[in-house]
Parts: sequence; C-alpha cells; structure tokens
Amino acid sequence: MAPTTMRQWTLSGPKNYDAFKLEEGSPVPKVGEYDVLVKIEAASLNYRDISIIQGTYPFPVNDPVVPISDAAGTVAEVGTRVIKFKKGDKVMPTFHQALQPGSPSLGGNIDGVAREYVSVNESDVVHMPKGYDFVQAATLPCAALTAWDSFFGLEGRALKPGDWVLTQGTGGVSLFAVQLAKAAGATVVATTSSAHKAEKLKALGADHVINYKDEPEWGKAAKALTPNGTGFQHVIEIGGPGTLQQSLNAIGRQGVISVIGFVAASEEKMPSILDCLSYGCIARGIFVGSRPQFEDMVKAIDANGLKPVVDEQVFDFADLPKAYKYMEAQKHIGKVCVKF
Repeated sequence: MAPTTMRQWTLSGPKNYDAFKLEEGSPVPKVGEYDVLVKIEAASLNYRDISIIQGTYPFPVNDPVVPISDAAGTVAEVGTRVIKFKKGDKVMPTFHQALQPGSPSLGGNIDGVAREYVSVNESDVVHMPKGYDFVQAATLPCAALTAWDSFFGLEGRALKPGDWVLTQGTGGVSLFAVQLAKAAGATVVATTSSAHKAEKLKALGADHVINYKDEPEWGKAAKALTPNGTGFQHVIEIGGPGTLQQSLNAIGRQGVISVIGFVAASEEKMPSILDCLSYGCIARGIFVGSRPQFEDMVKAIDANGLKPVVDEQVFDFADLPKAYKYMEAQKHIGKVCVKF
C-alpha cells in the first residue's frame, strides 16, 4: 500500500521563484475505480515551466498549482476496474489528461507531477519504452511527443523518407526532432549558436548545421541547401516572434511549419497568417499530442532504439528550483531532469 502523505512542490500567487513551496505532508491522491496511482521516480522540465515562472505563459494556470507535466514512475495501486495496467508497471502520464473536464494539461490548469504520487485515469497513462530508465522516460510526454505530432499528426503531410527538415536550437523538442527525422530517412538541417552545440547536433545525425549568429539570414541559407533550393517539407518553429520570418524564408511550397514555441522575442513586426498565402505553406500550431500518438511514438522508439539526450546535470527532487534556474540560464543541452 502507498503511504497516506507525500512531498510535493506548489506554486501560488505571482509566479516567480518566491512562489515555490515544498510541502512535506500533503495527502496522497485517492484512486478511483478506473485510476492508477503512479509513484513518480523522475520528471523533466520544458520551456513551458520556465515561462510559467516568468509570467509569459499564454494559457491558464491554476493558483495554487503543482507544477511540471512530464514524469515517469511505477504503478503503485490500480482501481478495481483497471484492465490495461498492473501494480509494478513502468509508465508515463500523458501531458493532456483527456478525461478531466475542459482542456486539462498537467502542471497548468490541473496539478502536475512535482509530487511523489499522481493518480490518473488508465486512459491517460502509457507504458515506458523498453530499455529506458525513469529519467529517460520522463523526457518523452511533452517534448518528444510534440516533435512526433509535428511530423506525423497532419494527415497527408506526414514526414517521408527523403524529406528535408529544419530544426532550431538544442532544446528538447528540437533534439527529438533531429532523432525522429533521421530515423524516418529525412535530411536534417539544424541551427544553433555555438560550435560545441553544433557538434552535438552532428553526433545526433544532423546533416548540416548553421550558426545563426554567424548567418543572420539563416532561413535563406538553409533553403539554399535543399535540392534546387526548393525549400523544406518540415520546419520545427521554436522561436515564434523572433524566428518565424526565417522559417517562412526556408519553407518549400506546401511545406509545413509546426509552430511550437515562443522563446525568441522580436522588435520587428511578426509575420501574419496571411503570409502562408505568399509562401504557399501550411502553418500548424502544435500543443503536444494525443495518447494514441504517444503509444505510436513509443513503438517507433522501441523499433529504432532511440535514446533521449539528457543533460549531464540531473537534479534531486528537493532542488527543483535549482533545476528551473539552470534551464532558464540556458546552460543545458537536451532535457533537464529531476530524480525523486
């Protein structure tokens, strides 16, 4: 039996580092008849978590809220009507909890996974990939699935062997995009700001790397690399206001720009949706993905033996605010993770 109390982190009031609170005696969630109780073993951060702290996250966040969406753990208890899972299974809760009311996402408008136990419906949890440890599995629910949805979520525009893919930077989504694109037989052009990170991208399989500090018009430079300069079939757009014009400069006719992030500010006027007409492309907003997509991605990970890029600095649960600050300072390559 699970204990009756647990530790958990909460955020309340104005979202900044002073809002963090570690609660020692919080009640362990109750398990409904269709629920599984997951003992959290590891979690990972996303830029979303940093934007909540910075007050720039554009979607609703509960107050107070248990933060963080991505985790992996062990099934500690199962409800009386659960059929998909058993005690001891290694699992990952999904980012979107579809059987909750509204449009719920862990760590946003419902409590997240920065706690020792989480109770979720069995339809909102997925088995871990074979051979993964908990830290590796904790990287998948948001960043990896976002990259997967970008490539395979739009019927008729799924990534194909021979396609050209443009990625931005060395954050979690971008590195997963490089790995998934190479596994699918695509050619990948990646951007970064340093020679050290460029070597990491090449080691993951990136065919070309452009330093965007050395090449401000990196969108046009990347497009020039494609066959006959026709442009990319897929662009993973992380920056938002500060990079969207470069993505438009790189995209090919009927190519897909997957709009994922908003990390790059810009003082210039941001392109509008009408620019899709001028460039003959598709701009598609991505907000992670579904449980069936998650299950398909796990199958692909198992089949290809893909392993995530985890930053060398892994934090303890009690040091969660330090993990946030480390990621906010952009000291990481890949995913910033926390062990419980």
